[in-house]
Amino acid sequence: MSSSTVQHNISATQTGRSTAMGHFLRRLAPHIVLLFFTAIATLPIVLIVVNSFKNRSAIFGTPFAPPLPGSFSLEGYNTIVNQSDFGRYFGNSLFVTLVSMTLILLTGAMASFALSEYRFRGATLLGLYLALGIMIPIRLGTVSILYLIVGMNLANTLWALVVVYTAQGLPLTIFILSQFMRQVPSELKDAARIDGASEYRVFRLIVPLVRPAIATVAVFIMIPIWNDLWFPLILAPSEHTWTVTLGAQQFLGQFVSDWNAVLAALTLAIVPILVLYAIFSRQLIRGLTAGATK
Repeated sequence: MSSSTVQHNISATQTGRSTAMGHFLRRLAPHIVLLFFTAIATLPIVLIVVNSFKNRSAIFGTPFAPPLPGSFSLEGYNTIVNQSDFGRYFGNSLFVTLVSMTLILLTGAMASFALSEYRFRGATLLGLYLALGIMIPIRLGTVSILYLIVGMNLANTLWALVVVYTAQGLPLTIFILSQFMRQVPSELKDAARIDGASEYRVFRLIVPLVRPAIATVAVFIMIPIWNDLWFPLILAPSEHTWTVTLGAQQFLGQFVSDWNAVLAALTLAIVPILVLYAIFSRQLIRGLTAGATK
């Protein structure tokens, strides 16, 4: 074998290795970027949970260190259990969130079915109107909403929050679910109608087919409702209607703040979000990636 042939084989091998390395780096780069942003998103949550099990000096002295035997403390959890009505706050948030989600998903699914199935004059304008509800923040109408709630005698009640959150979540719900319902084959619905099924029966037939979209919407609407501080502070500021986020504010004072109790309350407030994600994680991923490979 001549030297030129050997050199050619060596150069071909090196070229193949460099090409394989390039493909590997191109495939690895997106994962590195995603891991970086995941770390940024989860770091505050991890710090809240970790520091909720530490004493006050360790929270400010070594905030990034895990709770060690010398710094471990359940002082914050003892405070919210013995010195506050945190169970009521948690129950208020749970009631408002579950009732609002039920109303949003039920009415939103029915409205989405009507918009996707029936053609009528003004359907396009109605869709644009709902899109405006997504683009314009509802907090811009806080003063008008407050007047409306007072006029309905719902001030300082949990139903005031339910009404506002239902109106807040409907535009996004209808916008997403209507797009998914349009993708359901019309032959399936027509076959059900030929068999004598009512429109309500056809609606019940479609709902399981868009379950990933419903799970996605449920997560998207639950997180803002559960974490909201604005409307509970304005519409229901009485102590008997405090939600979790508003109840945690009682430990923040002008001169002294009980950070152990604040972090413990926020840690407990994170639990329902994690439970919801664990339940709907598979459906959520399917809903977010639906149509990505079409």
